[in-house]
Amino acid sequence: MGISKNIEQIIVKSSWIRKMFEEGARLKAIHGAENVFDFSLGNPNLEPPPQFQSALEEAASRVQPGQHGYMANTGFMETRKAIADFLRQEQEIAFEAEDIVMTCGAAGGLNIILKAILDPGEEVLTPTPHFVEYGFYVSNHNGVLKTVPTTADFRLDLEAMAQAIGERTKAVLINSPNNPTGQVYDAASLAALGKLLQEKSRLFGRTIFLIADEPYRKIVYDDTVVPSVAAAYSESLVTTSYSKDLSIPGERIGFVAIHPMSKHRKELAGALALTNRILGFVNAPALMQRVVARLQGVCADIGAYARKRKLLCDGLGACGYQFVKPAGTFYLFPKSPVADDVAFVRALQEERILVVPGSGFGGPGFFRIAFCVSDETIVNSLPGFEKVIRKMTS
Repeated sequence: MGISKNIEQIIVKSSWIRKMFEEGARLKAIHGAENVFDFSLGNPNLEPPPQFQSALEEAASRVQPGQHGYMANTGFMETRKAIADFLRQEQEIAFEAEDIVMTCGAAGGLNIILKAILDPGEEVLTPTPHFVEYGFYVSNHNGVLKTVPTTADFRLDLEAMAQAIGERTKAVLINSPNNPTGQVYDAASLAALGKLLQEKSRLFGRTIFLIADEPYRKIVYDDTVVPSVAAAYSESLVTTSYSKDLSIPGERIGFVAIHPMSKHRKELAGALALTNRILGFVNAPALMQRVVARLQGVCADIGAYARKRKLLCDGLGACGYQFVKPAGTFYLFPKSPVADDVAFVRALQEERILVVPGSGFGGPGFFRIAFCVSDETIVNSLPGFEKVIRKMTS
């Protein structure tokens, strides 16, 4: 084969999400889109808030010399300043524009961070269940992803994390609110994790970074508060995107924020500027940088997702499904009623219901439902969910 053996192996175990998305396309072609209940992909179905359209039109209509040219690798200074000002107010941490690097989404942010900090063979720990592509991102930069179990309700298991940290650990990567579970890590847990990383950094004589992947930060329910990772640990880097909260995933715009009290602050800023360039992410889209600079704190209608969450949880609960109600995101991660989650997902496909097996997220025995779909899709899928659970548990 002409492609690399590494990519060949990745293709073999490639993302379950994409596999289900492709299956959805096949079924829709046969049965019609309205007769397929596709919960496979976390693609927001809400339109961006009205402020986005206004900011987009204003930015597009503005004419000034060089507006379509290259900018600094790290992005426009006015955009970075707007983000730093917002973070300083939101998290009460003294972020400056120099701490912000504009990126092509959170995926771009994670890749430039990992490229900047990893030497070959170094380990990145992540609580599991976890986003399926973390392993691929770490592998991109010759690192090793190690998963750490969470508690029964998907919270941080600090004892397990302490046991997993070793001499080769370079970073811990967390995702809160979490994809696929919807769990939000509380402030006490993050503070304990920060203390643990301080202790382990002293023990091994090297900095262990805490990386926070936060694209769902604003999508939370029931007055849930997402604590500041920066408040818990000074050697932290936060990356996020505007894909979910502004409903603009196709625009590929996000940023990385370096903790202003990190002892590696300046070298990290220089490294991220370089990795942004050499990985080909330079530059984050110029037009979108100008747009998001005006939209700090703006969010799509989270009330719509709250309604969808209630429809789904009430409906599945009445059918007998067991789950932890998500505190955030637009995902539900129920327990499969049979041990083989892949077999259960295939049984749902017979009812033209598309979900993703938990095995793809390092959570066998569960399955993920992305409820960023129409209310009708949720309501019309419930008879099929009920039919399958009765069939497989009778």
